[in-house]
Amino acid sequence: MKEKQAMCGPAIVFDNVSLRLGGTQVLEDVSFRVEAGALHCLVGPNGGGKTSLVRALLGQMPHSGAVRFEGQLTTPVGYVPQLPDFDRNVPMTVNDLMALLGQRRPAFLGANRSAKSANAEALSRTGMAGMGTKPFGSLSGGQRQRVLLAQAISPAPWLLILDEPTAGIDESGVRLVEALVAELHGRGVTILWINHDLEQVRRIAQSVTVINRRVLFHGAPDQVAYSQEGAQ
Repeated sequence: MKEKQAMCGPAIVFDNVSLRLGGTQVLEDVSFRVEAGALHCLVGPNGGGKTSLVRALLGQMPHSGAVRFEGQLTTPVGYVPQLPDFDRNVPMTVNDLMALLGQRRPAFLGANRSAKSANAEALSRTGMAGMGTKPFGSLSGGQRQRVLLAQAISPAPWLLILDEPTAGIDESGVRLVEALVAELHGRGVTILWINHDLEQVRRIAQSVTVINRRVLFHGAPDQVAYSQEGAQ
């Protein structure tokens, strides 16, 4: 029991991270730390660089400076991207998508037995039980977002990155996502959550960073002031 309680997700350290896309400076000397096991929200105006910073963390975008983990990262990182555009005519079921995103073997082979069981449990936890055979393209935006959350927690991660996971979800869905995130956080999972809803941030977060190309604020959520036009 003591060993289980001691387990914790990694800390994340951003050290003078800068990023340019074409001639545009997207991030400039971004430095802050997400503590191990924290529920940390990242907020800022549209185009302020939040998603680019997460993609740099995931190794998807070239950047200067350093991003590093402190502590062990022994399982895959869970990642819920912004809800993507999806061709509703693509003949891919929810189970197909889970297999595609969650394992290395070809998706057309389907998930193996243990993965199928884990995926079914994850779908149940996100309110999508019994939806595995449904075409992914036939789902509502909120349902698709729940499926993306399900794939992010199967297998269970020690680091979960969320890019506006409650966008387009109804109130009951928002509460479900918050409850699931709270459960994972209670187990020691480190959570980095991109979020525009300051009311939600103040309700759920332990700490928050405001970014608009640079770090504008880093600290407690009840002290942050922010608007879509930018923070002062």
